[in-house]
Amino acid sequence: MPASLPELPPLNRQFVAHFGEMGSKWGINRTVGQMYALIFLSERALNADEIAELLAFSRSNVSMGLKELQSWRLVRLRHLPGDRREYFEAPSDVWEIFRVLAEERRRREIEPTLSMLRGALLEEPTNDAERHAQERMREMHDLIDRLMKWFDDVQRLAPETAMQLMGMGATVTKVLGLKDRLTGGGKEKKKAG
Repeated sequence: MPASLPELPPLNRQFVAHFGEMGSKWGINRTVGQMYALIFLSERALNADEIAELLAFSRSNVSMGLKELQSWRLVRLRHLPGDRREYFEAPSDVWEIFRVLAEERRRREIEPTLSMLRGALLEEPTNDAERHAQERMREMHDLIDRLMKWFDDVQRLAPETAMQLMGMGATVTKVLGLKDRLTGGGKEKKKAG
């Protein structure tokens, strides 16, 4: 490790601090958020000692944070020739980072919810309150299921195509609005009497 690493530039420090603050909103702790931001911005792979020094974190906190980032598949382990230390880097493609994050959140949060909803929908309701609750759960299940199918379709797109699709958001909305006006919104037209 170098005797002393350079201090982070103000812009980098601002980004790292923001990711730390956002971490709790995203389900990770502040330290892990800051570590990821530092690794993401780094021009080269960093080892745990460098991360600890740059962020003024304890080495044990860095080790635990790196394990968490690896479990999320957000950092990759590298070894450099002639150096026994482990180095960590973030994928360079931001679209790949988004995909990994989305897949992990799906696996950790959405799939268990869908599983619970599927089980609840298989139950035989015993009263009106349960029938009502089950219908609400069916609506939630159907929406989440449809979103996941759409997300699977988007994930299969090339990054350039997905970016084009996202850029078309307002255009697609206008086209669908025009279609609804032309077709009556898909609703049955009431007969004039």
